[in-house]
Amino acid sequence: MTPRLSRHKRTTLALATAVAAGALLSTALGTSASAQTPADSTGVAPLAAAPVLLSDTARASLIQQAQTDASDTAREIGLGAQEKLVVRDVVKDADGTVHTRYERTYAGLPVLGGDLVVHTSKAGKTQGVTRATKATLKVATLTPKIAAAKAEKQALTLAKDAGSENTAPDQAPRKVIWAGDGKPVLAYETVVGGLQDDGTPNELHVITDAATGEKLHEYQGVHTGTGRTLYSGTVNLSTTLSGSTYQLYDTTRGGHRTYNLARGTSGTGTLFTDADDVWGTGTASSSSTDQTAAADAAYGAQVTWDFYKNTFGRNGIKNNGVAAYSRVHYGNNYVNAFWSDSCFCMTYGDGAGNVKPLTSLDVAGHEMSHGLTSNTARLVYSGESGGLNEATSDIFGTGAEFYANNANDPGDYLIGEKIDIRGNGTPLRYMDRPSKDGVSVDYWSSGVGSKDVHHSSGIANHFFFLLAEGSGAKTINGVSYNSPTYNGSTITGIGRAKALQIWYKALTTYMTSTTNYKGARTATLNAAAALYGSGSTEYSRVAAAWAAVNVN
Repeated sequence: MTPRLSRHKRTTLALATAVAAGALLSTALGTSASAQTPADSTGVAPLAAAPVLLSDTARASLIQQAQTDASDTAREIGLGAQEKLVVRDVVKDADGTVHTRYERTYAGLPVLGGDLVVHTSKAGKTQGVTRATKATLKVATLTPKIAAAKAEKQALTLAKDAGSENTAPDQAPRKVIWAGDGKPVLAYETVVGGLQDDGTPNELHVITDAATGEKLHEYQGVHTGTGRTLYSGTVNLSTTLSGSTYQLYDTTRGGHRTYNLARGTSGTGTLFTDADDVWGTGTASSSSTDQTAAADAAYGAQVTWDFYKNTFGRNGIKNNGVAAYSRVHYGNNYVNAFWSDSCFCMTYGDGAGNVKPLTSLDVAGHEMSHGLTSNTARLVYSGESGGLNEATSDIFGTGAEFYANNANDPGDYLIGEKIDIRGNGTPLRYMDRPSKDGVSVDYWSSGVGSKDVHHSSGIANHFFFLLAEGSGAKTINGVSYNSPTYNGSTITGIGRAKALQIWYKALTTYMTSTTNYKGARTATLNAAAALYGSGSTEYSRVAAAWAAVNVN
């Protein structure tokens, strides 16, 4: 039987959430619509350098044309004869400027850390190139001196030393060119599967020098966040009626589906269905079939989709009108949530005792924003780029929370303030003064790249708060903040709406996989200049906010 759609179905449900909540804005996507600039939440006229919302057809056409012209573009920007460009994404601004993101290959091998963005004018003239590496790609030999098995053994050992269980090669070692730092070399990339020490799926990428066997780099492909959920109140969900049964399937936002893993740790699970279209009870339950966690996850996905569309003109995580999906009831007593590129999905555990699901709004926004980063700058999830990756998810998760404007949980700059993960009523992270959590850092220092990415993210979180709200004591939506500065300066904020636009443009247009904090400063200054002018107040405040967190 052909499913009948419950279009913009307003479903009444009581649901539990944690860190944030928000009202749903039900907006259908017109996939055949022409490009349009999203409305600014401040009511200000669209900026010339702001991204436009592209129809699926328009975006596909730009990507196809860029790939057709890739050889000419490679020659124009000075790449070597053995290098080729592969188009990954395209962003078009209101003034016609196009930013095309490419991956590179060398002699047919993928180049890790070789990504770049080419900026072209409305007339098609190249205006500049943003590169992950400025090093010349030239490798003496493409013949490895060590066997792939040695690289694989090294990767498995590293995973086991980190506490991973059931380790096994998820992918056989592949030859690559490593250009992430220093001189480009022939290398192996090995991906290790299994489970991490806390039960999170493992996707450890290990890069091994193919000549010496030395480990060059490692990073985790599964991006995690923490939260517990019990509070969003009654909200509206878009569902689909198939025969006489409702499905937790939102056709108005790229086809987002919410699945039940029922304590499993693999596969897709079973799509949630219901007879009366009322999902959840608003109370915690240890049942593996409980709908409340599913309602939270679906609601978070709706709000985050609408936030990206209406704030940045982005049509889903990949900007192609196709939604990721959500999985709930992962594992047993699993106190975490994560994004995985391999399944293009968000996954949520049920927390301690299986009664505190991690499906809150800002956790959902955080995890989906890992997907955004993976499909734009691809900030490597280790070192300073990993801190920026985590901060990006905190920044946009916070943006989604404010966008939701839900009276049950007004927007704030606290991460995980409702989950009480420490049992003492304190948030998981603080954006105004990250060090208040006891482990995050407020300011940049030379050793910050060696810290856990959830802690080094404090620098960018602090920068964003200062840029948006300024320094010193203030109260916002009933929450008190007091943000210090490294240099004792007084910072006046430019407002959250402008700060979000600057960070989004920097991420999607001027950051690459290896961007560090110094590079993030350059990227946000470039974004501010494009949006507001190099002589603008916004530009000078970006510079001042970075100086205030010791990034100069």
